[in-house]
Amino acid sequence: MALAHVFLDFGGTQARERRSRAALYVEAAASVGLALDEAAMARRMAEAHAALPRVIGSGAGAAQRYSDGWFRAFIERIFHTGLGLPRDALPGLEQQLFACFSDPTTFELFPGTLNLLRSLRDRGLGVGMISNWSPHLPELLEGLGLAEHLDPVLASASEGLEKPERALFERALEQAGIRSDQALHAGDHIDKDIRGARGAGLSAVLVDHGRHAADPRESERVESLEQLLRYILSICP
Repeated sequence: MALAHVFLDFGGTQARERRSRAALYVEAAASVGLALDEAAMARRMAEAHAALPRVIGSGAGAAQRYSDGWFRAFIERIFHTGLGLPRDALPGLEQQLFACFSDPTTFELFPGTLNLLRSLRDRGLGVGMISNWSPHLPELLEGLGLAEHLDPVLASASEGLEKPERALFERALEQAGIRSDQALHAGDHIDKDIRGARGAGLSAVLVDHGRHAADPRESERVESLEQLLRYILSICP
């Protein structure tokens, strides 16, 4: 394989929330007088995510998963339907949560992120991103100092596709102007990142920061971005 381009996942691969998503939702709940612990909120979030369809509505008003419209339905299901918060309190809560997850300070980069991106660029490799994320991903990357190192950037909510769909990887390849056998994708999810990438003909590496992989033998596996960089450089000509 003559590697030409590396694609990376975002959440869980290059960055993570400084506090858990459930903890951030607990904080938002407290601001409107609702008291929940983190475990209870995590259950409600998982239930809401499972219950909502990938696309809400149809036609011009359809809301793709992780779009603003989809997240409004997600917040409504947790706080109004599930917890009884009056509807007129939802807009302020939505604004608070949207601001939180658009704020770069909510996130922290994993060690070695910037060095990985710069080193790959220095070797003449293209570096892009394929992420199941909101349409605000480009602004978030700008705030984290990553945007200048990444091209193309595909966020699922903007593309109307999401990993592990083959078409999303194919779109990334098309935008990068390369073939699948010239690309590698690295991410933290076996199904969405590894099987998805391989299904589209890309090579794939599991980035298992927390050593959580159920079967690490299923994929080439690294435990840090420093290890990922060493692996990629080892397969470059």
